[in-house]
Amino acid sequence: MGSAFRRALTKAQKQLAAVDPALGKVIARVGPAQLEPSPEFDPFHALVRSICHQQLHGKAAETILGRVNAKFGDGTLADLEKIRRARIQSMRACGLSLSKALAIKDLALKCADGTVPPAKALHAMVDDEIVERVSQVRGIGRWTVEMMLMFRMGRLDVFPVDDFGVRKGFTLLRQLPAPITPRALWPLGELWRPYRSVASWYLWRVADGR
Repeated sequence: MGSAFRRALTKAQKQLAAVDPALGKVIARVGPAQLEPSPEFDPFHALVRSICHQQLHGKAAETILGRVNAKFGDGTLADLEKIRRARIQSMRACGLSLSKALAIKDLALKCADGTVPPAKALHAMVDDEIVERVSQVRGIGRWTVEMMLMFRMGRLDVFPVDDFGVRKGFTLLRQLPAPITPRALWPLGELWRPYRSVASWYLWRVADGR
């Protein structure tokens, strides 16, 4: 998928610059978008990482994730069956909050029963269907699934309007007098179809001051 995906990104950047000159200036300034699907993508492991990172700084989240992987896996990745059988108190001893322990436990159960399909099945599904299925897991909302779609699965037309950075970037790009709301932003993304993931990546760069 690597070279084909890079070609798709190049096409996306050219089209976005053509339809939106303001965004085109950002693209020229920042350079190629750093979006790349994960070749070893696995929904269970990807979402365990996402849950651990919720509302935590990266280093603290990685420390907790490492403990989970060590206690319930091989030290690198957690084992789904071990998580299914784990006691909540044992999971909490890794540093997980009660809500995160319950979420990871529910994730393991829903991966096992097929609510969250394996990667091969997910790749055959449309974005909204993936969001609907995966967000049935306790503690996983639309934003978390959208990040998986963009950064793990390489979906190019995801528009995470609930993301603060995306909204901040748009507000700055358009020099709006007040922060835009998710509801107001949603229809404005039509200009960028079918490459709203790429546009969002550049909006994050604008929000970061680049």
